[in-house]
Amino acid sequence: MTDNITRYELPATGITLLGYVVRRMHKTQWLMSIPALLAENKSDKALAQIAMYAVTSSTSFGRAYYQPQFNSKGAEVTEADPQTGAIVTAKLVATSPSYFITYTAAMPNGDMFSGSEEITGTTVGLRGLGMPAPSKFNFKSGEYSAELTGLLTSELALSLIGRTRIRAYGFLNFNDNKNNTGKLSIDRSEHISLEINGKKMEEHFV
Repeated sequence: MTDNITRYELPATGITLLGYVVRRMHKTQWLMSIPALLAENKSDKALAQIAMYAVTSSTSFGRAYYQPQFNSKGAEVTEADPQTGAIVTAKLVATSPSYFITYTAAMPNGDMFSGSEEITGTTVGLRGLGMPAPSKFNFKSGEYSAELTGLLTSELALSLIGRTRIRAYGFLNFNDNKNNTGKLSIDRSEHISLEINGKKMEEHFV
């Protein structure tokens, strides 16, 4: 695992929780190929790309440089993805009884990814501090649409040399309006297993 991505997500100048979420979602390159795949009637591969974006935009792997500052209820942060120009926005809808965050990634061509996550609390285990987040996502491109739901847990793992690291694990289930269905799992080693229509797709080490 490299730390350059988490250094971007947690810049040395400091960042808020919503700012971190927005930076974490700056992986919209995964969505750039969707229109071409749909035009080629490859909706199964399009759904796979959407699922990969959903999981990578919801997780971080690398050094946890610090804990972001908390935002106030109703706060909103917007920042464009420097690689694609997609406009990413995150909003803190509620802080009690749990943190509820909604977000969108508006692609330059009009495609829209939206979602929400609820940080239900912190669990303490032998592997570290876990923050389970039930999550829901939607994607629309013209008449095409997809829905994804699952549970993704971020985990802070303490190191003997004092360098806390962040990682994640969990699963997503998903479907689209082209009758494709799928499931995905990610483990603490950043290994992603993806299945569409009962067929195992290429496995990924992001």
